Amino acid sequence: MCWKRKRTAGKEARRKYAAMLEALKATGGAAVAFSGGVDSTLLLYAAKEALGEGCVAVTARSAFFPEAEAAEAAALCTRFGVKQITLDVDVLAVPGVAENPPDRCYLCKRALLGAVCDTAARRGISCVAEGSNVDDDSDWRPGARAVRELGVRSPLKEAGLTKAEIRALSRQLGLPTADKPSMACLASRIPSGERITPEDLRRVEAAEEYLSGLGLTQKRVRVHGALARIEALPEEFPLLLRCADAVDARLRALGFRFVSMDLGGYRTGSVNGKQ
Repeated sequence: MCWKRKRTAGKEARRKYAAMLEALKATGGAAVAFSGGVDSTLLLYAAKEALGEGCVAVTARSAFFPEAEAAEAAALCTRFGVKQITLDVDVLAVPGVAENPPDRCYLCKRALLGAVCDTAARRGISCVAEGSNVDDDSDWRPGARAVRELGVRSPLKEAGLTKAEIRALSRQLGLPTADKPSMACLASRIPSGERITPEDLRRVEAAEEYLSGLGLTQKRVRVHGALARIEALPEEFPLLLRCADAVDARLRALGFRFVSMDLGGYRTGSVNGKQ
């Protein structure tokens, strides 16, 4: 690694990254809970740099995890030369998850990380790491409780790295996820208290994949019964409006009776009951 190639990350971010490498080396081996997102990709890259063959990626697939994301995660593991273990977890069978209570994220993450921890234990790996960063503490994240309860490490957070620093470091290291839009599980499109069904999850996944194909970057298709509420970045409103007829037709074909555009634009957590 050569920091002199591109100085897109500041000195403080580089210091934090170096500290994280030392902390990872001290584990002697780690299983990284890997989704292929911005945070877990930098974490996996660092684990590979620090531990070499002593790191493994564990990707927990579920109905909440888009197929396109799973494919990207597998491609990154190949690119980094990291062994990937893929687990299939039936999250909708986890008691309480399908009912979608306010703490659904805790129930789901406990099941997914629990599966990752069990896999690591069977392989004699004592350290399991996941990709939370310090900015996550400013948001309502019930899943953080599962991380604490299971004793999972959060090296990015421990090093004090912010999301902006993670993107800057990723850009400097040439990681393809540096500017990747933030991704949340498909269940986050369904309001708290409304039952999650496989059909709704498939509709959301297909609808968002279609919008991506049109060129929308950061977007969400929120489900309100028969209505699809599209959140997009305000600067991408013109693109969405130009394609309004096609979008309406496509989402109706997926089973929605009504299709709307949220004038408030994209925002996190708009259906979790906390906004």
